[in-house]
Formats: sequence, structure tokens, C-alpha cells
Amino acid sequence: MNDTVPAAFLAAAVAGLGGLLVPMLIARVPEPEPAPEPESDAAVDEPPKTLYADIAARPGLGWRSAVVAAVCGALLGTSTGLDWPLVWLVPLTPVAVALSVIDWHTRLLPRRIVVPATLAAIALVVVVGLATGEREALVRALLGMVVARSFFWVLWFLRSAGMGFGDVRLAAPVGLVLGWVGWGALAIGLWVGFISFAVPAAGLALVRRDRGVLKQSFPFGPFMVVGALVGLVWGTALSERIWG
Repeated sequence: MNDTVPAAFLAAAVAGLGGLLVPMLIARVPEPEPAPEPESDAAVDEPPKTLYADIAARPGLGWRSAVVAAVCGALLGTSTGLDWPLVWLVPLTPVAVALSVIDWHTRLLPRRIVVPATLAAIALVVVVGLATGEREALVRALLGMVVARSFFWVLWFLRSAGMGFGDVRLAAPVGLVLGWVGWGALAIGLWVGFISFAVPAAGLALVRRDRGVLKQSFPFGPFMVVGALVGLVWGTALSERIWG
């Protein structure tokens, strides 16, 4: 019997319920320390950071997050079936939605969410990999995590003004889950994340006829999440078409 439909419904239901908790999760994140006052009057003034509590209190955030998480869960369930990866993919889905919402409004990815989610995902991947004998997938997942995080760390080191360290942290769970699926999924997931980020930015610069737009700071986390979803659902098939 094909388990695709049950997996899609189960993943959608659980992820959707988790999405309802997104406002609660955001509200529980401690506010970061205030940034130091600029020493020069010539410094560019930035609007004050939106408080996490204010983001969490936005009308309809709960049900909208639930819908997005449910749709993403259904896609993951359809591509995975009733298989072990759902053990970590489904719980990570509402977490990814929460991080995307936070980053979109604040350009921050709180370590209070990213680090525990990463450690929990590593623990689940290791336990499942050892218990089921999927040692090749386990090693590939851990290597994918190291590769993705190292790659983003290099980008951050070379141009920290254009990328926050939160993106480096988020690269770890992204690399982990994509690496379990395969190297092709990892490559496609990272590539789509960059393309989905770069194309709208370039389009905005063209529309405004202002190259300075490309120097502005934009949230990258949501695009990393989109790339990871594409890599998980279609990455293997796309990589086989591209690279054979």
C-alpha cells in the first residue's frame, strides 16, 4: 500500500499544530542586548528593532503560521512517505516558520531557537541513523552539516556586513537534513536559497534603478528555509536532471 497520502496528512496535521504555537515560541525569546549608539553622526540611522512580543502579538500570526507549516509538512510527507526523516523534519517545520517570521521582521535569527533545534535534530539523526543501520546517510548528514556551516562561515568572514552569524548557525540544521537525503539535495537546497534571495534583490534594484539596494541588509533566513524545502522535496530529482 502506498504510504504517501497517510504521510502527507500526518505530517501536515502535526506540523500545522506546531505552527499554532509559533506566536508563543516567538514571545518567549529574550530580547537581544541593545546595539551601541553610533559614534558618528554620519552613521546611517536604522529603525529600532521590532520587539519579539510585538511580532508574536500580530493578528492572525498563529493561523497563518499553521497553514504554512501544514503545507510544508504535506510536501515533506509526500516526498518522504512514512519514513524516519519525518521524525526530525516535522518538528523542525514550525521552528523554521518561526525563524523566518523573526528574521523577516528583525533581520535576526535568535540562537535561543537555532541552537536547541540544531542539537535536537543532531540527536534524532544520530539515534535514527544508528538504530536503523543507515550509517551512510548518517555520515553524509553530519558531513553536510559541517560543509554547509563552513561555507556560510567563510561567506560571513569575508563579508560580515552582508550576512549575519545567525545565517551561519542556521546553515547547520539545513546542511544536516539535506545531507541525509543526498549530496544532490544539499547542493540544490543551498543553490535555491541563494537564487531565491538574489533574484528579487536584483529585480528591486532594476525597478528602482538604484544599485545601492544591493548593499542594503536583507533577511536571508527565510530564503534558506525555502531552499531547504525545495532541496528536500525536489532536490534529488533536480540534481539527477542537471548532473545526471
